[in-house]
Amino acid sequence: MITPSLASIILHLITSFIASAAFGILFNAPRRILLQCGLAGMMGWITYILLAPRLDVVFATVVATFIVGVISQLLARLHRKPVILFSVSGIIPLVPGGLAYDAMRQFVESEYNNAVQLAAKAFLISGSIAIGLVLSEVINQMIIKLSRIQRPAKSGK
Repeated sequence: MITPSLASIILHLITSFIASAAFGILFNAPRRILLQCGLAGMMGWITYILLAPRLDVVFATVVATFIVGVISQLLARLHRKPVILFSVSGIIPLVPGGLAYDAMRQFVESEYNNAVQLAAKAFLISGSIAIGLVLSEVINQMIIKLSRIQRPAKSGK
């Protein structure tokens, strides 16, 4: 089991923050929330980096994306902005773009066995991103419904 060094973790924090904030710019997020977009991506990526050596990559991605989803929900409420601004920017470091590229390169080079394995892994990681975001949204909706049930309705008297 390889654990990342402190210098490596700091480098990952900085680069994932920049990538997420930069994607926020591409996604036309307001300037005043770019810092939070970067923070969401940074928290998700560091979760992934710390869990991936210990867990399966797909499960680590689900957990990291769930963290991004929860942070996005909180930031959206705090800043009164749509959740999608934070969640899309936040998942960018987790998207398996390099893996998908390698899969396509293997197809072009006629290495079909390797290509199918890489493509399947990219597909599983992409699906785990969707599962993590949906899971965070479902839990958020359950919390909202439970808080409404526990709050008594105001009477008109």
